[in-house]
Amino acid sequence: MERFIIIIFTAVMLLPVCGKGAGEAAHAQCTYENKAFKGSETIHYNLYFNWKFIWLKAGTASMKTFPAPYKGSQAYRTSLVTQTSKTIDRYFRMRDTIMVYFTPELTPLYYRKGAREGKRYYVDEMWYTYPDGKCLTTLRHLTAGGERRNGKHLYDRCVSDMLNSFQRVRNYETRGWKEGHTIPLDIAGSEELVKAKLIYRGKKTVKADNGQKYPCLVLSYMEREGKKDKEVVRFFVTDDQRHIPVRLDLFLNFGSAKAFLSSMK
Repeated sequence: MERFIIIIFTAVMLLPVCGKGAGEAAHAQCTYENKAFKGSETIHYNLYFNWKFIWLKAGTASMKTFPAPYKGSQAYRTSLVTQTSKTIDRYFRMRDTIMVYFTPELTPLYYRKGAREGKRYYVDEMWYTYPDGKCLTTLRHLTAGGERRNGKHLYDRCVSDMLNSFQRVRNYETRGWKEGHTIPLDIAGSEELVKAKLIYRGKKTVKADNGQKYPCLVLSYMEREGKKDKEVVRFFVTDDQRHIPVRLDLFLNFGSAKAFLSSMK
C-alpha cells in the first residue's frame, strides 16, 4: 500500500526535463514556454486499490498551483498533498506533501517533500542554482531517525525533480505524435540519473469521477529492470493544451491500482 500511494502520483511526474548540451546552452534548456496554466488551479483525485477483486478507495490527492514570489522574484508554487482514507489508515497511515517553486518559464527553483508514512517521517529538500550555465542541485535529507544528510550535484544540462518535471511535461507539443512515439527520460535523483522512457499509445475517451468524459492521450511510463523494460503506469491526459491527468492505471507486483480525477477549477 505504501508503494501504491507513493507511485500513483510520482509516476506522472517522472518525465523528461534533462536536455543534451553544456555551458550556456544547458541553462537555456531550463526554460520552457508555459501554455498549460496562467493563473491558479486546483485538481482533486480519488485513489483506488484492487485487492482480491474488490476495489477499495485508498485515499485522495490534491494539487494546487498559484503565483507566489520566491526570494523576491516572480514565481509559481505547486503543492501536491496525498492522504490515505480512514479505512486504509488502520493498516497504513500516510500524509505526504510535496511543494515546489519554479519561474514563469518553468525553470526549477526549489523542491521539498515532507512525508509521514506509517510510523516514519522524513523530509527531502533540493535547491537549484545555475552557475556558468550549468545546473547545481543542493540537497538536504532528514531521515526518519533524525539524521541529517547533505549533498551537491553539478550537471552540464538541465535536471529537475518529479513535481517540477510534471509541470513542464504538461506543455509538451503532442501534435503529430504517432502510436509508439518514444521519448527517453533522464530523471535526477539523490545519487544518479534514472533511465526510463515515455511511450505514446494513442487516444481514448475516459470518464472521470466527476461524471465528465474527456478525450485523452494515453501514455506509458517505462523503467528498465535488468534487460527488460517494465511498464510502471499508464496514464490518460486531456487531449488539449492543459494535459490534465484524468486517470492513472498502475501495474504493481501485489495488485492493481487506479486514480481518477474528481474535480478541478
